[in-house]
Amino acid sequence: MAFWRTPVIALMPDITPSQYRSQANGIINLMGGLGAIISFLGGAALYKLDPRFPFWLGSVLVLVAALLVFIFIKEPKAYETDEVQPSLWASLKMIVQEKEKSAFRILLAIFFWFLSYTAIEAFFTLYAVKYLKYAEADGARLLGHLSLLFVIFALPAGILGSRLGRRKTIVAGICVMTLAMLAMFFVPVATLTLNLTKLPLLGQIPVISLILMVAGAAWALININSLPMVVDLTDAARVGTYTGLYYLFSTLSAIAGPNVNGWIIQLSGGNYNSIMIVAPIFMVIALVLMLGVHRGEANLAIK
Repeated sequence: MAFWRTPVIALMPDITPSQYRSQANGIINLMGGLGAIISFLGGAALYKLDPRFPFWLGSVLVLVAALLVFIFIKEPKAYETDEVQPSLWASLKMIVQEKEKSAFRILLAIFFWFLSYTAIEAFFTLYAVKYLKYAEADGARLLGHLSLLFVIFALPAGILGSRLGRRKTIVAGICVMTLAMLAMFFVPVATLTLNLTKLPLLGQIPVISLILMVAGAAWALININSLPMVVDLTDAARVGTYTGLYYLFSTLSAIAGPNVNGWIIQLSGGNYNSIMIVAPIFMVIALVLMLGVHRGEANLAIK
């Protein structure tokens, strides 16, 4: 999967004008979210018929997707440059050594906000069971509310990033996400678990569900606009390399996040609520880093 993921994502900025990249990334995440929801529902139904069926269908869909890319996507064949393109590590070294640190700051910000997000993603079910006293299935269902709002806000987040500016939109998302996590830490358990209503498909909607929905929308503001910012820090010939750097920092954070936050829980004596006070610290670090980013907005000159 790693072999094709970065080239596939790099195709978006390759064939999309700079000023539309936030919206395009919103569409990508919207389609990915819809695909995941359909696959979970459809896969579960197929599994009941035969445990092999979801794997067969998945194999066919991957082949179909590859054919669609091959047939319909016309990528640029050459770029207007004769210089030798640096490798991923050489590009990272150049970014670190640059006098203007926008690229390095946003890559570090990506690392820290994923460090914060993975705290919720990895430990929320245990937080719900150990701290809120929910059943495991209810914890997973509540986290699904966050994911659902992320999918719903994927396209609006891209539009906001295009109209208000990507950095402002990301900063707003960081602030809202931080407040949502702090609310989960400070609001009493009795209030967090208070049921407000019941909705079809979503089930019971307690107060913490609303907080998670706000967090999902905020995460869309951050995540949808960050990749377009990264690729617009460079020229067209290095889009693939910078996309690789984006995934390098986000993946390293996804690896480190569960370990770091697991240690925090262990040091706190098994208090899973501790992640809701530590994760905002990582978000604040990302906020400080983003305030120093001065490049990466849409380039209207690129057509």
